Amino acid sequence: MSSQPRSRWRSAAPARPEWRDILLGFLGGTLGIGVLAWLALQSSVPLLIASFGASCVLLFAAHNAPLAQPRNVIGGHVLTTFIGLAAINLLGDSLWVCALATGLGIAAMQALRVVHPPAGGNPLMITLAGMHSWTFLVTPVLAGAVILVVIAWLLHRLRRHPVRWPVYWY
Repeated sequence: MSSQPRSRWRSAAPARPEWRDILLGFLGGTLGIGVLAWLALQSSVPLLIASFGASCVLLFAAHNAPLAQPRNVIGGHVLTTFIGLAAINLLGDSLWVCALATGLGIAAMQALRVVHPPAGGNPLMITLAGMHSWTFLVTPVLAGAVILVVIAWLLHRLRRHPVRWPVYWY
């Protein structure tokens, strides 16, 4: 048995966010997916994909992270979707195409500095679902990513408001 303490295998949990941040995360996720769902129902245009749920985690709970910046969210989703659609249309929908498209998506996001982990699932989703239509790139992917970024921007503007409003009673 090793004489080294077992504590090196354990790490402390990160600090709990403030309740205001937790509430904004809840509100952001609810608004983000809710607005996309409502718009989809009103327009009969699909705007929801599973990876947007994971994007909401970054946009509303880790908004300062480089992976949550608008360039990464929009660029990552559009780029990996393009790669997934190109792969399925050129190579078919086999499992090796899933793997190849996912790997190419990751490499392309790194090369273009738009890494957004939830977008890494887009090529996999496209090839597993047999999605061949290039319109998928515009709706739901581009439109949905832009809408989520706009909602995040609006919601995070609330953070800049003072906790206490100055009162100028003299």
